[in-house]
Order: sequence, then structure tokens, then C-alpha cells
Amino acid sequence: MGKNLTVSMSGELLDSIFEGAKRLYPKETFLLLRGKKSKNKIRVSDLVVPPLAIHGYSFVNLPLHMLPMDFSVVGTVHSHPSGNIKPSSVDLNHFFGRVLMIVGFPFTSIQNVAVYDSNGEKLQVQVTDE
Repeated sequence: MGKNLTVSMSGELLDSIFEGAKRLYPKETFLLLRGKKSKNKIRVSDLVVPPLAIHGYSFVNLPLHMLPMDFSVVGTVHSHPSGNIKPSSVDLNHFFGRVLMIVGFPFTSIQNVAVYDSNGEKLQVQVTDE
């Protein structure tokens, strides 16, 4: 995939991710990103709450067999209550989909967001008005 890939989403969707992270803080949150890939862009359009997720102070555990069979899932987003928005080796080893988004404390702006491909390369993030 590489650095040419851009991930876009609405500001309203990003605010929803931030709100969920704030509500669970200091525990981690975890959501599936639903969207569509075309050429060098992934457009995230929706969020999916995975069933039976256990949210901890430095982890999220979920039964993978319970994830929905949904081919519109393009990746995942989870929070890092520490504020560090770099993926850990555990994050990269449990990569699901095309992209991994991390939101960091204080969950307030695009500076608290990073998106990565499966190789751990940082991708461009674009927040739109729609």
C-alpha cells in the first residue's frame, strides 16, 4: 500500500471516535472502520462496535470468531490513553483490515490521530466536512 494511500473521514465521524475514547478513558477503546477503497484513497464512512470486547487499561481483547463477516470493514481504530499514537508490536501483529488508526489522549484534534498500513508506515489522514 505505502505512503501514497490517503485515509479520509468526516469530522463528525472522528468526533464520534474521540467521544467514545473519552468515555472509556483511561481504558482503551476499539472499533471497526467500515468504508470503501478506490485507487489511492480509503473513505471511512461508518463505525462498527465489535461484540463482546473487553476494554482494559492497556489492552482490548475481543473474540475474533465473533467479528461480523463484513467485507466493507477496511480496518480498525483504537485509543492509546497514554497519548502515544505510534503502533506497538502487538498492534501490528494483530492488524485487521487495510489500515490501523490510533487516537491518543486528549482525543481533541487531528494531531491526536495517526493511521498506519500493515507494515507500520504512517499514512495521510484527511478530515472532511461531509
